[in-house]
Order: sequence, then C-alpha cells, then structure tokens
Amino acid sequence: MDVVSDAISVAHLGHPWSHRVRTSGSWGVRLDPYDGAGFHVVLKGHCWLLPDGGTPVPLGVGDAVLLPHGTGHVLADSPADAERAVPFEHWIAEPSARGETELLCGRYWLDCSRMHPLMTELPEVVHLPNRVGGHRELRAAIDLLAGELDERRPGSCVALPNLLDLLLVYMIRSWMAETTGGAWPGALGDPVTAAALRALHTNPGAPWSTDRLAAEAGVSRPTLARRFTTLVGRPPMAYLTWWRLILAATMLRNTPDTLATIADRVGYGSPYALSHAFQREFGTTPGRYRAQATERATPRQGPG
Repeated sequence: MDVVSDAISVAHLGHPWSHRVRTSGSWGVRLDPYDGAGFHVVLKGHCWLLPDGGTPVPLGVGDAVLLPHGTGHVLADSPADAERAVPFEHWIAEPSARGETELLCGRYWLDCSRMHPLMTELPEVVHLPNRVGGHRELRAAIDLLAGELDERRPGSCVALPNLLDLLLVYMIRSWMAETTGGAWPGALGDPVTAAALRALHTNPGAPWSTDRLAAEAGVSRPTLARRFTTLVGRPPMAYLTWWRLILAATMLRNTPDTLATIADRVGYGSPYALSHAFQREFGTTPGRYRAQATERATPRQGPG
C-alpha cells in the first residue's frame, strides 16, 4: 500500500453517494456541515460555490470541487441567490428533466476520528478547474461517472461506487500535484522520506528500527531521522507506532479478528502490549472501541 491509498482506506465508511441534478433560472441550494467529504462537478453551464465562512468560488463546465472536511456550503446560480437557498434534499426530490446547468454531486462518509494527517491537511475547498490537457485521469473518471448515471447498465451497482472512490483518489492526487505548500506533498516528493514511508506502509508489522529503515531508504540514520521528522512532523518510529494503532483500530471496526491476530498483523508481540498502547492512544480499551464501533449506526447513503 502507499500513503495516499492508506490515508483514504482507514477513514472510509460505507458506500459513497452521488446524484446528477439539472436546474435552470435563478436557484440556490444549501448543504449543511457533515462528517465526510463532499464533491461537485459541473457537467453543463456554470454556478457558484459559497462555503460557510469562505470565499465564493465560480465554477464552470468541467470544474471539480472537493470539500474534504464536510464544510457547509451553498450552490447557487449567483451569489445573490444564496439567501434564498433551499435544502439540498428538497432540490433533488423535485428533479428537473432539462436545465441550463447540470451537476454531479456526491458525498463520501469518513471516520474523522482517525484521519491521516495527509487528509487533515487538505484545505476546506479544493478547486480543480478544467484545463485543456490538465488532470486527464480526473477528466476520464468524470466522463465515466456521467455515463453510468445517464444510463444504468448491467454492473452499475458495482461500477458506480468504485468510480466514485476513484474520483476521490484523482481529486486528492490532482491537489497534491498542484499545491505549492503543505507538508505531505513535500514528504511524498522527497525520495528519502517517500522511500521510508513506502516501506512502513507496505509492511507495518515488520520489526522496524531506524537503522533498518535508513538502510531501506539508502541513507544514514541521522539523515533519515532529520528529513523524516522535518517533513512528516514526527520521528520515523513515532510515526510507525501511531500508524500501527490506526490500523489496529480499523481492523477492530471492520473485521471480526481477535486481538491476538490484530496484534500480530500490526507488529505487537502480544495482545496485552497492543491493548496497553491502544488505550494510551485512544483513551479506551480495544474491546470497548470495537463495541462502540458496532453500536454506531451505518452511515446513511443519501444527502441527509
């Protein structure tokens, strides 16, 4: 696994949701804050994105926008229509057969309690304008999604959620390629730090040490420690400890595996050692954590 794939996987809950909408005239819709990430793609026409407390963003044909932290916002024909915005649920309940503006809107359900710092570093709004020759993979994914939504064909129930997951990867990848700041694009762009991260994410349960990891990255121990700590924000072994516990929490939530099995998979010598480290990190025992995760309701698949 790589860092971006892992960062998405540990936070991902349930199936993503999407809806294609058409509208015309003066209009405005409101989406309240939520736990997850939202996205919009303009397939036809134009509109405005008005994030709560943020700067209005004009959107044109082919533009994609990701709201990775579930920021409340308004979509409208113009900023002046924001005050008359209706709840998004009302809007999609009365679809327009034809319209001057067509949007692909969707949502990913995320567990915000275990977000990788790569995900938390994303800005409130990631605007990816349509440009000739730019983000070709993203454009291809958008075209495929629009086609599946236009005409439900055999296999659509499998194709749609997988295409939506692919869209999320491409939006994050496009942001990383374009951003001029941010720690994680820098960390993954540094060959030494990237090599160390790749090794840790590929085999987190291995008996890593700073010396062994430095050899894997092809540098001295002081060089690895300095570059990794500067770019990632914590030393290599501290990052590994944190990541192992995040993986353990994910397995407790998503699998019926015993604590002994999970401990072995994430590099702990015994269930007791894992339980002690887990309680120190999360403030609860693995058993209570699993019980609470089971009790939580399955995320709703619609906009509410």
